[in-house]
Amino acid sequence: MGAGLPQETADSALRERYVGDIAERFWVPAYQRGYRWGREEVERLLDDLWNSDQPSYYLQPVVVKAMPGDDRWELIEGQQRLTTLFLILAYMRNESLQSTPPPYSLDYETRPEMLEYLADPAAIKPGSNIDAFHLAGAYGAVAAWFKAHGARRQFVANKLYGYFFERVRIIWYEAPAETDSATVFRRLNVGRIPLTDAELVKALLLSKVEAAAPSRGRSFEVAAQWDSIERDLRNPELWAFITAGKRADSTHISLLLDVIVGGPTGRDRPLFHTFETLRPDIDAAPLQVWERVLDLHSLITGWYEDRDVFHRVGFLVSAGDDLAHIVAMSMEKTKSEFDAALIDRISAHLSLSEEGVRELNYEGRSAIRSERALVLMNVETVRRQSSSSERYSFHAHAEERWSLEHIHAQSAERLTRQDQWLEWLRLHRCAISAVPSISASLRQSLEAEIDVALNSSKLVESAFRGIEAKVVAALGESSDVDIHSITNLALLDSGSNSALSNSVFEVKRQEILRRDKGGSYIPACTRNVFLKYYTPNADQQLHFWGMVDRQAYLEAILDALGPYLLPGLAVETGDEDD
Repeated sequence: MGAGLPQETADSALRERYVGDIAERFWVPAYQRGYRWGREEVERLLDDLWNSDQPSYYLQPVVVKAMPGDDRWELIEGQQRLTTLFLILAYMRNESLQSTPPPYSLDYETRPEMLEYLADPAAIKPGSNIDAFHLAGAYGAVAAWFKAHGARRQFVANKLYGYFFERVRIIWYEAPAETDSATVFRRLNVGRIPLTDAELVKALLLSKVEAAAPSRGRSFEVAAQWDSIERDLRNPELWAFITAGKRADSTHISLLLDVIVGGPTGRDRPLFHTFETLRPDIDAAPLQVWERVLDLHSLITGWYEDRDVFHRVGFLVSAGDDLAHIVAMSMEKTKSEFDAALIDRISAHLSLSEEGVRELNYEGRSAIRSERALVLMNVETVRRQSSSSERYSFHAHAEERWSLEHIHAQSAERLTRQDQWLEWLRLHRCAISAVPSISASLRQSLEAEIDVALNSSKLVESAFRGIEAKVVAALGESSDVDIHSITNLALLDSGSNSALSNSVFEVKRQEILRRDKGGSYIPACTRNVFLKYYTPNADQQLHFWGMVDRQAYLEAILDALGPYLLPGLAVETGDEDD
């Protein structure tokens, strides 16, 4: 189950409850620390309860386990929240804002004095011990919050008390009897990882399936299918294909559940939105809900196995399309209709004509369009290799953070520090030694100048710029060529090495070869560029990137993007920042 609860069984139970209806006796075991909320956490809870305009406000789940031979519940997760709510209710009673005391109680295995503190929190002496300090501080924060409402204090207390019975709810999770409580507590509290929508859905689903068909073991079958789907989705390539590496869910099946439910995304998605949306359907027909999950899993794995769909869907996701949108787009369509819809959608993302491609460059907003075009070129190049088992690695693409870089940099003007200059000189000294077309005298002269600079105690910029100009002249093309044109751009991962990013073609060619030999993932078209794959054999100059290379590269770009190009002028869709 990842970072959440252990494997649920039919013995586990999950339901939602209003805070006002909680009247149990809780036992807080020794493996938990004491109450530690401060003023900030208390005020945030009260503000959230008061300011929420939703019909239901959900607190983080409370995880409990029945205690054999005892009428108390072991409180595995939720001590901080339940204690704070207790202090709020106690304050209302103490100040005669409400007549009813807190309906539940909290006992502590190793802190017997907590019973005394909670019986009269207003009388706690903060200096008694660490528990008293935090409880007194929290109670003081509650008092200050109510007093801040001035003459409306009674009104606020009445409204808030009413919310506890008609709006404020908790997710009540009863762990199975065989659960190791300390292990669950540790998992939930490493990095303060809360229960997820997926874990809540699983617990409710298995409980309802078991209730519907207790004698047929259907719940165990669903649990096994759930785990199988989770394993499938943990394939890094499949996960990157449908997420572009933008989600790091503790349970990957949560993506499928979110797609089924739809609704807001990111920070706009309410807490437990997926669980709450699915809950009525699970209550009514749990196996039908599960069939929807199975169908979506089958759909996605089918796409993953289909070479054309894999590359087109993967590109759209990497370009910012939501998986739910693509799934909706596929509904009620034949295979050929869906393929056509994907092509149209990619064309809309690209939003370029042939002339628009020729005008792409590294500057301004055009850089975003250029990068998208080159990603598509790489994806299409691999997709077209139908006789090959190679697939574009969206996982490597996301992991390595490939970005738009110059194939040949004509200057190192972006380098401003001595360490960058020295690294640039080291890289280019190796390149000079490898280019046979440079005369022996020029090579020796350049190598000597570089060696002097590398061995100097302090390299000044004027000395570096002088050597740089000579090196670029020896290893580069004429300076009147547009360095920022799409014909001089490729997907590279120079990382934090700014010296490499500002290097000439031969330096980058050697680095690409080194990485390729070492087994690093290199995008197909980037490898082709530096191996001169696109340049006609008769015109090849292996160590330079010239006009013939540029023209051949442009033709390859246009060929790869051809099926997705618009007629006439490029149409601006305004989605460059997707």
